[in-house]
Amino acid sequence: MGGRAKASGRPASVEPVLETGPGSVPKSTLEPYPLDYGARELEWLSSRDPIMGERIARVGHIRRMVDPDPFRALSLQVVGQQISNAALATVWSRVVARTAGLGGFSTDSVLALGQDGLASCGMSGRKASYVMGIATAVESGSCDLADLRDLPDADVISRLTTLRGVGTWTAEMFLIFSLGRLDVLAMDDLGIRNGMRRLYHHREVTPAIFERHRRRYSPYGTVASLYLWEAAQG
Repeated sequence: MGGRAKASGRPASVEPVLETGPGSVPKSTLEPYPLDYGARELEWLSSRDPIMGERIARVGHIRRMVDPDPFRALSLQVVGQQISNAALATVWSRVVARTAGLGGFSTDSVLALGQDGLASCGMSGRKASYVMGIATAVESGSCDLADLRDLPDADVISRLTTLRGVGTWTAEMFLIFSLGRLDVLAMDDLGIRNGMRRLYHHREVTPAIFERHRRRYSPYGTVASLYLWEAAQG
């Protein structure tokens, strides 16, 4: 439901500002950490795909952050749909500022702020309603985000896409940037497809071509995604 890939084709990428400072007591103490991959995964991809290996050698290690706070991470991906990373950074900084006095970003503070309060931070009313819906589902117990950590990727996607505003792409970004899963390659991501076109000189990335690359990258599709996003930028 909802949650299409961003027009820029890049995942919502803002290293979350932790709610600290005078008068602020964060409900979440889960701090972001770097995506856990290194020489083993890069060497494996390079051995399987020499073209990808050349890109890896040229670019070096790409550092991306994982946010283990599932509500914060999912909300960030929803807010980041179809907008640039710069716009997302602006909106998200306002959300952090508005919720700081309410104990930090959490389901409680989001529900206290309300849909209009969220929208006043610069996100659309529709996105504000999506974030409110997720907060309500978590608080009611109908959606246990913490439970997702122990589920296979397909089950995580199946559960998340029952939420309004969360489509397959958003769920896949959650797998990467909250759960730190290492074998995610999003077909609906424009940046991934553009990166494949640039790197392999495809005129078009058909489902068959995409699947061929997915199989070649597996079990490190996420790591390949980082370099495809980078390649898409030129």
